[in-house]
Amino acid sequence: MDTQLLIGSRFESGTEAEEHILNPRTGAGIIDLAEASHAQIDAAVDAAERAFATWSQTTPAERSNALLKIADAIEKDADGFAELEALNCGKPINAVKNDELPAIIDCWRFFAGAVRNLHAPAAGEYLPGHTSMIRRDPIGIVGSIAPWNYPLMMMAWKLAPAIGGGNTVVFKPSEQTPLTALKLARVISDILPEGVVNVVTGRGETVGNALINHHKVGMVSITGDIATGKKVLAAAAKTVKRTHLELGGKAPVIVYDDADLEAVVHGIRTFGYYNA
Repeated sequence: MDTQLLIGSRFESGTEAEEHILNPRTGAGIIDLAEASHAQIDAAVDAAERAFATWSQTTPAERSNALLKIADAIEKDADGFAELEALNCGKPINAVKNDELPAIIDCWRFFAGAVRNLHAPAAGEYLPGHTSMIRRDPIGIVGSIAPWNYPLMMMAWKLAPAIGGGNTVVFKPSEQTPLTALKLARVISDILPEGVVNVVTGRGETVGNALINHHKVGMVSITGDIATGKKVLAAAAKTVKRTHLELGGKAPVIVYDDADLEAVVHGIRTFGYYNA
């Protein structure tokens, strides 16, 4: 089982408070995992900064090929990833194998294609004597913070578009469900250049807070609750960071007069507890 942080090309253990990683299905402990220190977070950001200088200059074809290699590696070890996700999240393993892993692999492949097919308005002379155009450049370092409910899928959603666009990332999984992120870190370190993706673990109030307030981080992506989103916006305003916020709780449902109420009740019951 992989338990170490990925900082640049180095794998090292966290040095701060330990988090008890549990199997939610049984309540049994899996492992105690120490979170990253401020020095380790700074080192991860510095590694991402160094990597950005060269990764941002790679071609779409180079980045696309890297994403495809990651997808292939996950697919090759799909059973291993599924077993670990099921263990750490308490999910039925067939749900992970049959529903989640195909979607995760497809996500990496989708963005491998998307990065080679970026569109923008055509260049034109909108002012006499001047040609206007839109150029798409990577932002820089993205601090990504993922939740506990779909750890490996959320990692794909956050990493694939960011690195596909030429950015570098410091990624923090949920402190409760970090195991597949640490496993994927090993895969990524063999495929991507040093520092393009860094993985640090820990709680939101410590590691997450350090990331969203870091002066070198150019964008913050977080999936979480509204209170956390407000903190991210407040922190981002200090240095005008870009933000990507997926916030909320249990989704509301609008039922129209002509709805089949029996089908509505069945659907809400099924999907409301699908990932419970």
